[in-house]
Amino acid sequence: MADVLGNEREAQISSNQQPVVNNQLTDDDFVRVPLDELASEKIDTPKYSYWGSVAKAFFSKKVTIFMLVLVIVILGMSFIQPLFSGYSLNNVSTINDLGARYNPPSAKFWFGTDGNGQSLFDAIWAGARTSISVGAISTVITMVVGVIVGGIWGVSKRLDKVMLEVNNVISNIPGLLIVIVLSYTLGNGFWNLIFAMTCTSWLGVAYGIRVYVMMYRDREYNIASQTLGTPTFRIVTRNILPYLTSVIMTSLSTSLSSFIDYEVFLSFVGVGLSQNIPSLGRLIADNSPYITSYPYLFWFPVLVLALLTVSLYIVGQNLADASDPRTHM
Repeated sequence: MADVLGNEREAQISSNQQPVVNNQLTDDDFVRVPLDELASEKIDTPKYSYWGSVAKAFFSKKVTIFMLVLVIVILGMSFIQPLFSGYSLNNVSTINDLGARYNPPSAKFWFGTDGNGQSLFDAIWAGARTSISVGAISTVITMVVGVIVGGIWGVSKRLDKVMLEVNNVISNIPGLLIVIVLSYTLGNGFWNLIFAMTCTSWLGVAYGIRVYVMMYRDREYNIASQTLGTPTFRIVTRNILPYLTSVIMTSLSTSLSSFIDYEVFLSFVGVGLSQNIPSLGRLIADNSPYITSYPYLFWFPVLVLALLTVSLYIVGQNLADASDPRTHM
């Protein structure tokens, strides 16, 4: 009986055994892949976009998005609404209509009417267009001249000595005093005001750029580039200025808000724009006597001015933070 069981067990084991497989490989088991020299040099990393990273950092804050929308709305109203309203300071057709003068805010006149019987809503946006235009043009001139002069100033030792003396003299004179004196000398006018505000304002930007250029120009990679014969202009534009994007954006946002405030102040004291050019400063100055009797005439322009300058400053500062290359490393 034991022999029978043993034979059955051996038969079962032999039936379960797998056949012997030949593991020897042949040439048919391989596929020849051609050599691609370009593919071997390719770095397999995720694509990086500097401006894409800037946009991601910029739009990550809800406050920034809200302020950006506010800026867009104010700019849109300032440059589009006057095209349809046809507002003009010289329009006195309703000055004798007592029913149209000094009307409080209502469904028909959202911000009320002024002493000429015209809509204050139309006057504010026409004035905002002028103030923003003055600030924007002055900012562009200041930044372009300041960055160019600052870049040259930072790499030229001969120019550095001269410009330092000029900066020491100009910086000791109050900037507002220079603007007022030039405005009085040149007279009221759009371009006269811009010239008065930008005559020396670029010097502060240039000095700031000069400091950063001098700091980055002596880095090892710039010294190596200069040793290899790279032109100074290329070193400044390719190796230095890209690192100053955040600095430039900070100066730009500060300058834009400051120039708008300058225009408002100078127009308020009567040395800014001409009497026939509407601006926020002119509106605030003309309506300041009515701050108690008709307060809406004074506070609505002030409110628009405050929203404009604050929103521009916050958007500019957040854009400067987002564009800082050190935050993308």
